[in-house]
Amino acid sequence: MARNHSYVAPAQGTTAGRHKSKLTWALALTITFMAVEVIGGLVTGSLALLADAAHMLTDAGGLALALIAIRFAERPATPQKTYGYVRMEVLSALTNALVLLLLTVYIFYEAYQRFLQPPEILGAPMLVVAVIGFAVNLLSMRLLSAGSSESLNVKGAYFEVLADMLGSIGVIVAAAIVMLTGWTLADPIIGAGIGLFIIPRTWILLKSAIDILMEGTPPEIDISLLEQKLLTIDGVTAVRDLHVWTITSGFDAVSCHLIVSDMGLSRAILVGATAAMKTGFGLAHSTIQIEDQNFRSAEGESKL
Repeated sequence: MARNHSYVAPAQGTTAGRHKSKLTWALALTITFMAVEVIGGLVTGSLALLADAAHMLTDAGGLALALIAIRFAERPATPQKTYGYVRMEVLSALTNALVLLLLTVYIFYEAYQRFLQPPEILGAPMLVVAVIGFAVNLLSMRLLSAGSSESLNVKGAYFEVLADMLGSIGVIVAAAIVMLTGWTLADPIIGAGIGLFIIPRTWILLKSAIDILMEGTPPEIDISLLEQKLLTIDGVTAVRDLHVWTITSGFDAVSCHLIVSDMGLSRAILVGATAAMKTGFGLAHSTIQIEDQNFRSAEGESKL
């Protein structure tokens, strides 16, 4: 006896989709301030501001990519893509993580170049624009903070904004040091520090995205405990081919074969297994095949 599902998208959409309006606001704020930084850099001749504007352009690209992924995820499932396009959110998070790692490499390179040849830094205009940037990024982070704990896609966008906020803090500190002491080496040193702060958080995002794409067991699921729970159901003698994986953030799936002593108990076992998965482990999307021992033995012999 098997329980099969045709995929039906959740009524409320994907987890990231519920934060679409906040992502849109964050994108609008990022693009607006990026324009301010470009104008400020051209007017003052500040390379630091133009470089930070390029950083903001990367952030804007990450936010736009997140919104595009959500748009794809909202498309209905088809016979060829039975889960629809919800995995686009994971691909978006993966892309964001890779971009952030590349950006970090560039930060280290730029810090090294500036350490060798410190450029002229206009402290006052840098400070004014950086303070505005800090406020803009802080607002964007508040918009995305709730969604970052629910969706890898939103988390990727959140980290983009976090990285840029750190950039703003770095520019503020560097500008203040230059204005007060004239020590221009503060700029590359703080830039390298920002890069070091970004790496571990980006690595966590990258690892999470890869784990989902590799269909690894979600970290919050103890698969051994799940197997033990299923074995406590009356009539279940063994659990085979137990798999738990994540389709996209907030949507886990499970499949397994339950070997039973009496096929007459199949309905009760199916109800009990479904309830155990949903109540104890939050697994609402389950595919369960119930077999008796004779079927399992016959299947094994046919493979010989």
